[in-house]
Amino acid sequence: MGIKFLEFVKPFCQLIPEIQKPERKIQFREKVLWTAITLFIFLVCCQIPLFGIMSSDSADPFYWIRVILASNRGTLMELGISPIVTSGLIMQLLAGAKIIEVGDTPKDRALFNGAQKLFGMIITIGQAIVYVMTGMYGVPSEIGAGVCLLIVIQLFVAGLIVLLLDELLQKGYGLGSGISLFIATNICETIVWKAFSPATINTGRGTEFEGGIIALFHLLATRTDKVRALREAFYRQNLPNLMNLLATVLVFAIVIYFQGFRVDLPIKSARYRGQTSSYPIKLFYTSNIPIILQSALVSNLYVISQMLSTKFAGNFIINLLGVWADNGPQRSYPIGGLCYYLSPPESFQSMLTDPIHFILYIVFMLGSCAFFSKTWIDISGSSAKDVAKQLKEQQMVMHGHREKSMIHELNRYIPTAAAFGGLCIGALSVLADLLGAIGSGTGILLAVTIIYQYFEIFVKEQNELGGMGTLLF
Repeated sequence: MGIKFLEFVKPFCQLIPEIQKPERKIQFREKVLWTAITLFIFLVCCQIPLFGIMSSDSADPFYWIRVILASNRGTLMELGISPIVTSGLIMQLLAGAKIIEVGDTPKDRALFNGAQKLFGMIITIGQAIVYVMTGMYGVPSEIGAGVCLLIVIQLFVAGLIVLLLDELLQKGYGLGSGISLFIATNICETIVWKAFSPATINTGRGTEFEGGIIALFHLLATRTDKVRALREAFYRQNLPNLMNLLATVLVFAIVIYFQGFRVDLPIKSARYRGQTSSYPIKLFYTSNIPIILQSALVSNLYVISQMLSTKFAGNFIINLLGVWADNGPQRSYPIGGLCYYLSPPESFQSMLTDPIHFILYIVFMLGSCAFFSKTWIDISGSSAKDVAKQLKEQQMVMHGHREKSMIHELNRYIPTAAAFGGLCIGALSVLADLLGAIGSGTGILLAVTIIYQYFEIFVKEQNELGGMGTLLF
């Protein structure tokens, strides 16, 4: 059935625009240039407003996950990377459950990636239509059918641009992947803005700066009681404070420290005698994949719940999924139902007042991250069997092990590293949320792991070319 499904989508995959693989080795300088161009296009799209929309004071259903999905309300990047991540999540789960069978051949992998891209385009159209029809940009009957169609076309084209930019980097023209680049940029932009924002807000206690660091100097300069000014800069409510920034720095440090945890398995060449090496198995074996998939799952649940509760307010079954309350013009938050128990506690105080919420949230975070991490190794070609096959192709063997016993030995480490690494990622995300880190626990983890990946790419390229000067000039 699985192969039939992929064969069924094959004719449609040929209609999708595709980036060709490079025919020559792309130099590091060119990769940096293409990565910069990709990022520039993305940032420009983040600032171009959608044509035809009406300003809305309604709560933003995507408020919770905009940072993670690299989306910007009311612009061409309204959907961000949501369609790519959602299609990836669904296709990987279908493959993991053996509903879709993906072979080991490059042809099958290419067909699976094509189907994933096709599904991403379908999700882009679906999300665009849902956004327009639910009145996110104004009542459809008021703005007219023509404008509604125009908004859907704009969102679809922007979604297609994101898909192609991601593919451009993944095919080897740039560094890393588009998804990682856009997420890291969005999160870092949020952190820098909340630290140094010059925007002023009247809080009732006088005018204050939004940025935590600028607010510190402003409060020390304008308040006569310096101790009280310091306390306010560190602990002020509803605006970024210095404790939030310190928590963000602490989580950054903890994640980078954990990145160094790994087990090196000794391997040797079967062809050349005396040539030895090691195969590293990191604690974060699947990197940030579990948290990306978990975010995609929760974000889609949040959006569905909010849209249903808007249309069918008071319905018992809809309330079981989630009850939402507005908190200002920009955001609404869950106060009941399943979505409430899957959302992070606002603070330590809310954790103590509702311990059941906190316990269920921790169980969900740790369980889902471990599950996605464990599932991902079988799907992405990084399981013990796949690693043993790669080593065999490279004519490398583990000391004191034949091929079958090598799979058994790798099975002792890889599934454990994947599951335990997923648990640690989930636990660090919970910790960051409780400490009040800027950009949410999930966002911080994604940013650190992505920045670390880029650092590793840079070091690898430097070692291959032999020095910084050769790398850039």
